[in-house]
Amino acid sequence: MKTITVVATFQAKPGQEAELKNPLVSLVAPTRQEAGCINYDLHQSPEDPAKFLFHENWASQAQLDAHLANAQIQALLPRVGELCTGFPDIVVWEKIG
Repeated sequence: MKTITVVATFQAKPGQEAELKNPLVSLVAPTRQEAGCINYDLHQSPEDPAKFLFHENWASQAQLDAHLANAQIQALLPRVGELCTGFPDIVVWEKIG
């Protein structure tokens, strides 16, 4: 089975860094307990504290889909417009080697 890697970057609006950081950090521990989660790591740019990046690895697309459908993720989506300069840049990769 091919693992799925997700790289998602969020850019907070000026002055909204902490308001975005808190809900992102709150996703980490419960997501790491989800079925199929290999790693779920949140990073903050040292050069631009308004920029956040998730690096995630999932055992399957189905398990990633289940993660995206969960209540915590769905609760965050409506806040993205108020907290971020735009929708997060999400890139999905499939491990081939």
